[in-house]
Amino acid sequence: MLAQRCGDEESCRILLEQRPHLFAASAIPLALEADARMRATIAAVESTVALPAYREAVLARSPEIVRYEPGPRGVFLGYDFHLSNGMPQLIEINTNAGGGLLNAVLADVLESSEKVREDRENAFVAMFREEWRLQRGDRPLRSIAIVDDDPATQYLYPEFLLFQAQLQRHGYTALVADAAALTHRDGVLRLGDTAIDLVYNRVTDFMLEEVRHAALRLAYLDGAVVLTPHPRAHALYADKRNLVLLSDQERLRQLGVAPKGAECLSRCVPATVEVTPDNAETLWRERRAWFFKPTHGFGSRGAYRGEKLTRRVWQDILAAQYVAQAYVPPSRRMLHDTAELKMDFRYYVYGGATQLIAARLYQGQTTNFRTPLGGFAPVLIAG
Repeated sequence: MLAQRCGDEESCRILLEQRPHLFAASAIPLALEADARMRATIAAVESTVALPAYREAVLARSPEIVRYEPGPRGVFLGYDFHLSNGMPQLIEINTNAGGGLLNAVLADVLESSEKVREDRENAFVAMFREEWRLQRGDRPLRSIAIVDDDPATQYLYPEFLLFQAQLQRHGYTALVADAAALTHRDGVLRLGDTAIDLVYNRVTDFMLEEVRHAALRLAYLDGAVVLTPHPRAHALYADKRNLVLLSDQERLRQLGVAPKGAECLSRCVPATVEVTPDNAETLWRERRAWFFKPTHGFGSRGAYRGEKLTRRVWQDILAAQYVAQAYVPPSRRMLHDTAELKMDFRYYVYGGATQLIAARLYQGQTTNFRTPLGGFAPVLIAG
């Protein structure tokens, strides 16, 4: 079904064959109570992010570009959880979480109702329409570019083709584009001769600071294009330093978070601190209890389990911007009586509402899509 959903079925089939560990060999059950707790945590985060005091606290330490508020919320917000002894722990939040459409198609394979499948596709397309409406109102949306750096080399490139085909089915001009190929002139963002109305942003230069993203940055700040997700959304949700606030019950109350929400977050967000010269010696000594993540990291790059650290890597951490998060071991799943895999859960969220839940199975320190039998897996809520 995945290959059939792509505009170029044969090319997509080849791409999927080159990614044998994209999908796991099993669906994953999730207890109804655990699901409810994860949703409550998401609701508490969303309520917190909406508070003016929280916004000012996180935006004040971010680049000037985040002060621009274009209107859109940001598509495919990803909340990633570990499940520790039945208690969900929010490990991180991502603003351009990959895999949403891949997992939607995977869910369609298990769904017998054609209407449910159609409703799921329509909801994803409606999300882009809503992003457009929030910035452009009733003006017609005509063209959408799915943008990354050298997209054909990205591991999730098949998903880009799925997005392109889906959007084309709904009547839009849809293109997959290298961010460096975009131009901004006469108040219009273009790919070649095609004017681009909306960009689905998959680049990981979250503040658009690199030279190759200059046209996209200028068009965004000029209001020439609707960009989703955008730098402001990343600063509000995905900057790893936000986890320091979200895990601190007293600080949350000072920011105006209701006691119930503050208690929920302090229980379900592992304790997190910024790595500084003042606490470096203590963190090194207690490193086995911590997981270290770059402030602006993504996709597990530059992340380290404390017990695996060497002195050389520790010096690299001290020279960069990092947070230390209390280590929460992931739950495990035995597959086919041959492999025990680690597992996390990703909730795809838009406007505070969960659209889809997926699991990721892996071996090693972090999710990697290199594990036999591992990869994305559908989640079945067990009541």
